[in-house]
Amino acid sequence: MTNNDILKKLRVALMLRDDQIVEILELVDFRITKSELGAFFRAEDHENYMECGDQVLRNFLNGLVIHLRGTKENPKNPNDVLAKHKAEIPKKDSTKERPEFKASAKDAEKGRGDKAPSKSGPAAKKPFKKNTKTAPKVQVVEKVIYKNGKNKK
Repeated sequence: MTNNDILKKLRVALMLRDDQIVEILELVDFRITKSELGAFFRAEDHENYMECGDQVLRNFLNGLVIHLRGTKENPKNPNDVLAKHKAEIPKKDSTKERPEFKASAKDAEKGRGDKAPSKSGPAAKKPFKKNTKTAPKVQVVEKVIYKNGKNKK
């Protein structure tokens, strides 16, 4: 597993944004820009992809310890910090009213959702009937002669 994979997994697990990661790195006096940080999270085949070095990962982990636990003088509860991060994430509002797509029916009766369309209209189709006058199937296995190289006497 590469350093980039570790950094990506930590970012997702802790629900961190790029600006929060920059702040965490500043706790250990390691300066990095958002664009440099974004290069670590790009796809490997992207032209601006950059491999995360050991120094960046080491400083991030040390800063993360300080961010979650605090310092000796000012200790923190890691669960409170994680709960704060979770509360900062904007929730998707699924109750927004969206314009619904309603197909225009050719027949006014077809457009009604509370009743099934009548079967007497021009669109009514006859049910499909199977043809019961088919020839009996001949089993293919009976036609095959097996020759396994031995002459029978």
